[in-house]
Amino acid sequence: MKIDGGLGFDVGGIARQASKAEADGYDGVWSAETGHDPFLPIAVGAGDTETLEFGTGIAVAFARNPMTLAVLANDLQLLTKGRFMMGLGSQIKPHITKRFSMPWSHPAPRMREMILAIRAIWNTWETGEDLAFRGEFYTHTLMTPFFNPGKNPYGNPKILLAGVGEHMTEVAGEVGDGFLVHGFTTERYLREVSLPALERGAAKAGRTRGDLTVSYPGFVVTGTDDESFQAAYRGVREQIAFYGSTPAYRPVLELHGWGDLQPELNALSKRGEWVKMGELIGDDIVDAFAVVCPLDQVATQVRNRFEGMVDRFSFYAPYKVDPELWKGVLAGFHD
Repeated sequence: MKIDGGLGFDVGGIARQASKAEADGYDGVWSAETGHDPFLPIAVGAGDTETLEFGTGIAVAFARNPMTLAVLANDLQLLTKGRFMMGLGSQIKPHITKRFSMPWSHPAPRMREMILAIRAIWNTWETGEDLAFRGEFYTHTLMTPFFNPGKNPYGNPKILLAGVGEHMTEVAGEVGDGFLVHGFTTERYLREVSLPALERGAAKAGRTRGDLTVSYPGFVVTGTDDESFQAAYRGVREQIAFYGSTPAYRPVLELHGWGDLQPELNALSKRGEWVKMGELIGDDIVDAFAVVCPLDQVATQVRNRFEGMVDRFSFYAPYKVDPELWKGVLAGFHD
């Protein structure tokens, strides 16, 4: 199991972040698309590292098109010397239509076609064959030598697809190189719903689970004393409540018999009652979503839950973390 960290948008300090992550022993870092672009930090951080892998976790696919994504990923594969993973996610309809002003339609089929289109573009660059991709959502039929970067000496980057629902997860198995598990996923949901769906998708393409990479950003509640532990607990509880308010994520709650909680959280979110939302998340829900333990037991507890199910694990900690103390947690995975 590889252990990954994060790469934030720290103006003037991105290269230092990446170099430190490599020195601390992380196998890779993920750059998220929240208030900043997810690709730019990777371009900045790549030059000061030798072995660290980089990924977008996630980039919003439907805010872009296959050509822009193909170019970005190809360039970052060059800059990282073959250490780039493009993690894509669909986001939800209001963000695509209202934030990005982009079309929304049948997310799983559209994502499948987007990935196939990206691969068709890369194939044209690699082989010189005419670009002739025609689909329901995307059409790419023009590639002149002036715009062709040629074959990438490091090969094409991996494409990992994020999802919660079974349809999108099947797409990840069929046309992706791996699956980015959503943080709002319990061990049981991963085992009983996500992984079987991933395997069904892989089977459509004549592949198996072993051909795919599964990466999981898992919630961790820990601390050095009671005060820091309680702060971590509140942060995780409120983040679980935030995700739980999303209608598309209700199946995760329903698997555990908590489905009726989703509309209640949703109603509170529309009124901006974020603290009250967190108060609805009981200890049993936190325990299902998060590893809850003392700092020196994190590595053991993560292994006990996820060894054999996930290939990469990163710490989802929506609270202030002391990087120096966290180095001890990371060391536990290498013992």
